Amino acid sequence: MQGKSEDLYTKHPHEKNIDDKPFTESVLAQNELDEYNSKNFQKSHELFITYHPWKLFCIAAIPGALSMLSSAIYEIADGIFVGQILGEEAFAAINLAMPFVIMLFAFGDMVGVGSSVPISISLGEGNTRRANNIFTCGILMILAGGALIGTLFWFLAPALMELMGAYGTLRDMAADYLRMFALFAPLGTILFAVDNYLRICGKVKSSFALNAFTSLFGCVLEFSMLYFWHLGTLGAALAFSIAISVGSLCALIPFMAKKMLLQFVKPQFSYALLKEIVQSGTPAFLNDVAGRVTVIFLNVELMIAGGTAAVSVYGFLIFAGSFIYPLIYGICDALQPAVGYNWGARRYDRIKQIEKYVFSTVCAIALLLAAIMAVFPDECARLFMVDVSQDILVMSRDAFRFYALSYVFRWFPLACGSLLTAVEKTKLASLLSFCMVTLLPLVVLFALKPLGLLGLWLNAPVSAGIAALISIWILIVFRRELHLE
Repeated sequence: MQGKSEDLYTKHPHEKNIDDKPFTESVLAQNELDEYNSKNFQKSHELFITYHPWKLFCIAAIPGALSMLSSAIYEIADGIFVGQILGEEAFAAINLAMPFVIMLFAFGDMVGVGSSVPISISLGEGNTRRANNIFTCGILMILAGGALIGTLFWFLAPALMELMGAYGTLRDMAADYLRMFALFAPLGTILFAVDNYLRICGKVKSSFALNAFTSLFGCVLEFSMLYFWHLGTLGAALAFSIAISVGSLCALIPFMAKKMLLQFVKPQFSYALLKEIVQSGTPAFLNDVAGRVTVIFLNVELMIAGGTAAVSVYGFLIFAGSFIYPLIYGICDALQPAVGYNWGARRYDRIKQIEKYVFSTVCAIALLLAAIMAVFPDECARLFMVDVSQDILVMSRDAFRFYALSYVFRWFPLACGSLLTAVEKTKLASLLSFCMVTLLPLVVLFALKPLGLLGLWLNAPVSAGIAALISIWILIVFRRELHLE
């Protein structure tokens, strides 16, 4: 490593006040790294650079997909517990509050993804000092941002619920649910970023174990608070808030004990660094937040066109997507550190090999699960509601079959956006994400409005198909910049 000391301490051209020490002093500081941390760096370098791309893909993708799926299982269990134990009004209350809860967590996801990309590239370049600074600044940004957003949501919760048409008991239950998450926001939000840092350190199995433990602990705790202690929606939110806070602390302990490749250092903030993190994390943020805005518009139109039955059927589709989307996103997200590391090391040949496995695998998963949705719509509906009326069952058949088409196309822009984010083509990734989750669905919503309910079921496949065409255009036009030739 000392043979590459000139590259190791290269300062990022847009940052100031980072590593301004004389060259010899920087070398001495680097030599003071403990042996354990040096071994961690070598292990990560070996994993990302020397492992065969297929072996690297399997090591990262399988735990990554299972990790995301385990988080989704808790989300589904939350709806089942509240609906079965507390009843219909409580279920409606948490659904009113959920978009704001997701916005709260989306900030942590944005900073996590946004910081992991430059961290991976810096490590690939051999600049561990800059990587540690970005990691430290990222954690502090999450703590500060979580506290600020949590405070706003705490005070605004009742008013926000009233703006959505909730009053009386419904408003109180929804506000309690949101406020509890807001109270734990500074610490709990870290969990949605720290799994990125664990994967950068080569701890892909630890990332999966952390999410699996958090989900299982949260499920047990929530069932106890609802069934035995009768704490209502406040208890549902409290259980998950405690679970993610405990998960965050467990994840941070190895970093604080200096047993990871990434270590806490004295933070050196700069405008360029903050801009880089925000730009890299914007696509993930848009996927989390902007998509929820679209859901609100769709629910309004569904209520007009088909009443509560149509809204219930759309809920089936969303829950079914909770099984499919995490698998696709988990695989793409898990390979981002590897792609970013190889991009920093200028190993473009390895990036092409890795992405071939990513694209082919998520395509196969999407097609398989889409086929299941199309062939077994009745069984899919009964997974979420035992006593399904005949009207809802008939409506759900068309809905599932049309919605299944969206996954035939949607996997491609998701994988494309992940690649663009990993190599810091953040403007393109943000544009693609915005088109996929907000612009296209809203345009198609109004364009197909004359078709009534059929137009609403066609919204997802038509939007996804157009997004896939845009993704193909991006890869063709920018193939040289992406080194895909």
